[in-house]
Amino acid sequence: MGARYFALISGIVYILLGIFGFIPGMVATPGTGGPEVLFKAGYGYLLEAFPINFLHNIVHIAVGIWGLVSYRNYIRARTYGRGLAIFYGVLAIMGLLPYFNTVFGLIPIFGNNVWLHAITAAIAAYFGFKPPTAAELREHEREVVTGRSRNRL
Repeated sequence: MGARYFALISGIVYILLGIFGFIPGMVATPGTGGPEVLFKAGYGYLLEAFPINFLHNIVHIAVGIWGLVSYRNYIRARTYGRGLAIFYGVLAIMGLLPYFNTVFGLIPIFGNNVWLHAITAAIAAYFGFKPPTAAELREHEREVVTGRSRNRL
């Protein structure tokens, strides 16, 4: 699987996660013991495991759309992988820190979100930073020749 298919699959997964966060039957009410979240609209636990709220769902949908848009071009897909690796890597670290684990009280990124963000960052880093394969280079050359891409490796 190459960077383009990573962008497509992760885009679909994150759009679904964002949509699932708006379905009441998939979100459990928050228990006690977690950090205080100031933005409580839609606050709960997706699949009883991942703390989310309305803003968190919007971020997931935006990341998913970014992935779907990036799928069409190898360079954009690789840039998506790099951006996702950095973004979710920072979120994983923030989730471990007491003051930042709710993004200043707006978006819950603590608990199981930490390892999910860390795994996403690691996979995205692989596809974003690995050298292109021969097939990916040929695909990029076809894009350049047909005028679909103005980007360079």
